[in-house]
Amino acid sequence: MKKLSHHQIATFLTDYALSELVKYVMEDTGCGIEQAMERVYNSPLLPALQDEEGELYVQSPAYLYELMNNM
Repeated sequence: MKKLSHHQIATFLTDYALSELVKYVMEDTGCGIEQAMERVYNSPLLPALQDEEGELYVQSPAYLYELMNNM
């Protein structure tokens, strides 16, 4: 079995978190996927989430959603 690199793991977890954040926005606001994606991807949370050194991507999507809403 091939061992995943730190970057691969970070990318996987970041992508998963972003997917969940979009779902949360859609559920909470009733908006469509495009509007939810726009809100998540334009959030100040995105650069912090994508920073592999900060390792914010290891946090739960629910926690990240709270952070995003409080920024």
